[in-house]
Amino acid sequence: MTGHGNKAIVPPGGSESVPSRRIELTVNGSACAFDCADRALLAQVVRDSLGLKGTHVGCMNGDCGSCSVLIDGDIYKSCLVLAASADGAQVDTVESLGSPSELHDLQKAFWDNDGFQCGFCTPGMLMAALDLLRRSPGPSEAEVRAGLAGNLCRCTGYQSIVDSVLDAAARIRAKNS
Repeated sequence: MTGHGNKAIVPPGGSESVPSRRIELTVNGSACAFDCADRALLAQVVRDSLGLKGTHVGCMNGDCGSCSVLIDGDIYKSCLVLAASADGAQVDTVESLGSPSELHDLQKAFWDNDGFQCGFCTPGMLMAALDLLRRSPGPSEAEVRAGLAGNLCRCTGYQSIVDSVLDAAARIRAKNS
């Protein structure tokens, strides 16, 4: 996977004269290297350079969580991470979860439990849920709510999202037993 070759990724309103650097990432298991402006955010690089549009950008200040990704296994809001600071890291986006023909258990549970309406928050919710379930494979409802607290949804009222995560946890535990 490659970016825009030697063309630096420049944040909106920027110019080609901003300082840039070459960074290397492993994104969803594929190694990539590209030039990016020192001030480019990881969310911009993931979406604009790598074309992974599943990482949504809502607030650009870390409030909504729709841009959540895993960096070396830890959850981050990619709108708050300079891409250069992730140099050498493993980055997992929502695209790492499954495919249209073979959904991840989290995706299946969200589908089966109506864990989304408009879908804008869903990538961030899925990544936050994945992070939670890796740390706590059998969470309580309270733990799910706490694990998703950094992600906002304006549509669902959260209960269907919580139900989806609890269902996914049960599915994953059943597979692993």
